[in-house]
Amino acid sequence: MTGAADKAELGFEEDDDMAAGTPPPARKMQSLDFEHIGSLAAVAESLSPRSKWRMALRSIRIVIFQAKINVLLPFGPLAITLHYLSGNHQGWVFLFSLVGITPLAERLGYATEQLACYTGPTIGGLLNATFGNATEMIISIYALKNGMIRVVQQSLLGSILSNMLLVLGCAFFAGGLAHPNRDQVFNKASAVVNSGLLLMAVLGLMFPAVLHFTHSEAHYGKSEVSLSRFSSCIMLVAYASYLFFQLKSQRSLYSPIGESAQGKGNKPIHALSLQACLSTEIDEEEESTEDEEDEKEIAQGEAISWLFVLTIWISILSGYLVDAIQGASESLNMPLAFISVILLPIVGNAAEHASAIMFAMKNKLDITLGVAIGSSTQISMFVIPFCVVIGWMMGEEMDLNFQLFETATLFITVLVVAFMLQEGTSNYFKGLMLILCYLIVAASFFVHVDPKSTGDNK
Repeated sequence: MTGAADKAELGFEEDDDMAAGTPPPARKMQSLDFEHIGSLAAVAESLSPRSKWRMALRSIRIVIFQAKINVLLPFGPLAITLHYLSGNHQGWVFLFSLVGITPLAERLGYATEQLACYTGPTIGGLLNATFGNATEMIISIYALKNGMIRVVQQSLLGSILSNMLLVLGCAFFAGGLAHPNRDQVFNKASAVVNSGLLLMAVLGLMFPAVLHFTHSEAHYGKSEVSLSRFSSCIMLVAYASYLFFQLKSQRSLYSPIGESAQGKGNKPIHALSLQACLSTEIDEEEESTEDEEDEKEIAQGEAISWLFVLTIWISILSGYLVDAIQGASESLNMPLAFISVILLPIVGNAAEHASAIMFAMKNKLDITLGVAIGSSTQISMFVIPFCVVIGWMMGEEMDLNFQLFETATLFITVLVVAFMLQEGTSNYFKGLMLILCYLIVAASFFVHVDPKSTGDNK
């Protein structure tokens, strides 16, 4: 007792463990050793081959077996098998290739979304647009290699129309039904810049067509191609400048509206009262953290690997799809323009459909616009000029003369969408109007007869 009193006077306190005869330093050292050993064991387990195989099997289960749409995957090998069988199976090869590419395009969009979780919303929208257009670009290169210039032009035009009317319309409609009591808000500045780029693309496509149909070419048959190649180079420079402007120079101005206005969550500050903001601030932060954890289902390296594998498989099926287009048009008694403008883009835009609708229902309209409108901008300002340059290298006279009917359709579509986006808000009624506009466009191409010979060079 005297020793304990002396220790108390000197400022030392005796805890319960010391009184029980257990020296704290020894116990603390043991716990630290166990923690250290446990962390080393976890690192060793993560680096072991068995753990790598387990992660690979988990990734295959999530990407391949978790999605119900993957029941359509066997149609791809079936299309390849029918291609090598004797007999006239071009119609079935086309349909099976079309169905087989659909789940691949959707899984390509899923892998891109997983990669976007690690890169942020701005770059994520760009990645969704880029890899979402991989299907269209691959199909276009195969068709261009076979000299099917009109198929290339019409499929790329159909991708723009599908993204701007059908994909964006379905996203607005689904987002409006998921949030029926108020309008959804997105970054108006980014939408205006994309609309301006789309109008510039219309300008680049319009002058070769006007030059051709007014018969005012200085050198008939050559001025049109020369103007297209010059305009394509200018459009590629404009798109590169746009990327630098959005991602580097003025990045803060085009960040998602939830981040720029509030710093967390997806709701703009002006849409909520101060009392509501104070009462829901903690809940929104927890929900956003849970959403981020739920969205990251595969690792970043796994997402990149799946992008590589899926792109190769889509490239293989695209070759068989392009080879069967002409025979499918004859066997199915369906206009080639309708197949190129409507059917091919719907399959190619499966990734945009899935991701745009998902983000709209989660009230992430800025990523939705980055996927839908950003994809249309990328096709019009990058993919189409890129195909012109590639055709130039191949010796094919690919140009920007998309004929009068197609050019007028694109011009009116850009105007309609630009008016829809000018307020910076969306609801289910705007989405319904865009969907109905796309149905009118689809019906128009079903009764449209291409003035050029179908499937041949221009």
